[in-house]
Amino acid sequence: MAEEATRKRATTSKPKQEDGGSTRLPSSKVAPGTVLLSGGNPQIAKGYGDAPVQAYIAAMPGWKSELGRRLDALVEQAVPNVSKAVKWNTPFYGVESGRWFLAFHCFTKYVKLTFFDGASLDPVPPGKSKQERVRYLDIREGDALDEQQFLDWVQQASRLPGERL
Repeated sequence: MAEEATRKRATTSKPKQEDGGSTRLPSSKVAPGTVLLSGGNPQIAKGYGDAPVQAYIAAMPGWKSELGRRLDALVEQAVPNVSKAVKWNTPFYGVESGRWFLAFHCFTKYVKLTFFDGASLDPVPPGKSKQERVRYLDIREGDALDEQQFLDWVQQASRLPGERL
């Protein structure tokens, strides 16, 4: 009985977050009502189409929002009828229903672009992954985006089968 009481105290004495959810950052540089998860990634409801992606981009903090708008415009330029969705608080881009070739996600100091079949791109994006086919491109504040290279990668990636997620 004493052992059970000790175990109960040990499990209930941990500090709890007020909302019981994810760690959230102060939202001083984002639109009112926007919730940022740990790392500064916006919390956006799952949805399909352009509207949820635009909501995510608008909620990106600081310089990342302008980068998000530019990335979205470049993807649309490279693949005019691109499919879009937000899943797991991340925008996804694809050409076939349910198959995705690109996503991006906010972290504290950078935005990570994920090419799901990046190992098949030429040249291969620089960031390696634990998953053999996935490659990343991290963009930090002040980094110059090589738009021509990004467009080329997006066009190549859009012709590949895509990842079912």
